[in-house]
Amino acid sequence: MNVVVHPANIQDRDGGLLVLKAVRRLFPFIERIFADGGYQGEATAAAVRALGPWQLEIVKRSDHTVGFEVLPQRWIVERTFAWLGRCRRLAKDYENRTRFAVAYIHLAMIRLMLRRLTRQTD
Repeated sequence: MNVVVHPANIQDRDGGLLVLKAVRRLFPFIERIFADGGYQGEATAAAVRALGPWQLEIVKRSDHTVGFEVLPQRWIVERTFAWLGRCRRLAKDYENRTRFAVAYIHLAMIRLMLRRLTRQTD
């Protein structure tokens, strides 16, 4: 798992490119990147192509849908944020340094994965 925490004054699109730089180094086997509508546009697509040999796929809601719609690829990310939100320390931004925030996110995910791995099955 990789986490990039950046200041709130960095737009998501620019922060996403920071994540992709780390992804390229850690996970060179990834072929496709899923992103929401905020990442569409030729400038973002060109930046993604410059960073790696990835196929950028924008996951959008249907234009005819009214209300909430579950988007399968995006649901994975939202579900993970919900899991992390259950950790009291991550419910608010208490950290002064981003490296501390990254450390607490790693600890929360380690705790979550250990619980899943040690769960008894009948």
